[in-house]
Amino acid sequence: MGTYQPGTTVLHRLPPGAKLAGLFAFAIAVIALPGPWYAVGALALAVGLAMWARVSRDSLLSALRGFAIVGISLGAYHVWQNGWSSAAAAVAAVFALIVASTVFTATTAVDDLLDTITRILTPLRPLRVDPEKVALAFALTLRAVPSTLDLATETADAARARGLERSPRARLIPLVLRAVAQARHTGEALTARGVGDD
Repeated sequence: MGTYQPGTTVLHRLPPGAKLAGLFAFAIAVIALPGPWYAVGALALAVGLAMWARVSRDSLLSALRGFAIVGISLGAYHVWQNGWSSAAAAVAAVFALIVASTVFTATTAVDDLLDTITRILTPLRPLRVDPEKVALAFALTLRAVPSTLDLATETADAARARGLERSPRARLIPLVLRAVAQARHTGEALTARGVGDD
């Protein structure tokens, strides 16, 4: 996930709703169009948008680095099942979506995104949809992902300090316990503020 980087580019100035709609349209096109050339073209377009929006190289590399192991596994599976062409299409498509999402988060402030989600969902109030709660769920999700990654790093450092860096158990069990504890604390804080009382 990218972080917001203030700027004055056209993408920064676009309304969040337009960017969100564009991201959805881009994702649908990437998934719907078959073949490696479309996927590679989509990846080139996403990288071009990142350069146009002046997204920092560190943000892009960080987002792609996090997917590298999954990408290698995905590519190997597709090579085994369907050949190199299918592998190139699958990996390029997912990388294109990651880069496009990074551009979106880097050029859109979280508060603006949440306000847009609330505004889009307001007409659904008669259907008992609470826009503020949906926006809160988005905010919690956006906060939970980097927070869980931080917990994973801290747990790995603690295992390494005890000489257990090769033990999956020494890394996984504390991570799960800490993540569950953090989720419970978040739930208790929301309950204390009356969220969900109705």
